[in-house]
Amino acid sequence: MSSRECVLLGTASQVPTRHRNHNGYLLRWDGEGILFDPGEGTQRQMLRAGVAAHDINRICITHFHGDHSLGLAGVVQRINLDRVPHPVTAHYPASGGHFFERLRYATAYRETVQLAQEPVAQDGVLAETPAYRLEARRLSHPVESFGYRLVEPDGRRMLPEALRARGISGPDVGRLQREGSLGGVALEDVSEVRRGQRFAFVMDTRLCEGVYALAQACDLLVIESTFLDEDVQLAEDHGHLTVGQAAGVAREAGVRHLVLTHFSQRYTDPGEFERQARAAGFEGELTVGADLLRVPVPKRSA
Repeated sequence: MSSRECVLLGTASQVPTRHRNHNGYLLRWDGEGILFDPGEGTQRQMLRAGVAAHDINRICITHFHGDHSLGLAGVVQRINLDRVPHPVTAHYPASGGHFFERLRYATAYRETVQLAQEPVAQDGVLAETPAYRLEARRLSHPVESFGYRLVEPDGRRMLPEALRARGISGPDVGRLQREGSLGGVALEDVSEVRRGQRFAFVMDTRLCEGVYALAQACDLLVIESTFLDEDVQLAEDHGHLTVGQAAGVAREAGVRHLVLTHFSQRYTDPGEFERQARAAGFEGELTVGADLLRVPVPKRSA
């Protein structure tokens, strides 16, 4: 199993179907899990996908429409019922704080887990850990909405030929990495920058600056494509993207793997989303989302 993957728990938009649950996405990033937009039914979808409450370290909500948040009540209560042994942090638009409180305390239960509330009021960095930096950018929707971006810190890739040319091998390689220089040889002389991996989660929005900023150079982009291109006016009116718009963003941003999701119930042929995404010029890896799919973050480029 990949240590970095996105589990698609639900891929419908406003109305669930027989084959698509309301939204829900769990990003596994090494030893942490970030749950995005738990819509109604997320707790059951977690069970079907083999996702446990213990897997959740953060909850990120883009906005407070029901298909992106009504599952929060059940997820919070499950976290407490299972006595998750670590703190959980919740990020959500600050303007929806009253909705978060209502969902958190929708019914009576015993609180056993520390749930930290960190509302998002503006673009910026929400958290930094050794494994990633979590960022938010404002989107364009009828209610306040934010997208999320996770960036791994850059590292360094050792160059075997350069090491051999300077007679560095064995334990000395590790010493050079730790200390930055060895016997007059700098780490930069025998290594190159290894760009950190990047993931973005973009839900309900029109095209806007935030969409492009979130998607820039992502290894894996999960993005809404509620409408087919012929319904572009509906997308604009309701604050959504068409598949062609989503794929165009991915093309311009240099995305490696594009995951389309949040499909209107009016469409019955998933293949049409793939056809229109390719017609928009996206040539990278493409997944038309389906419930319970596990999508790995692409392996690092050479």
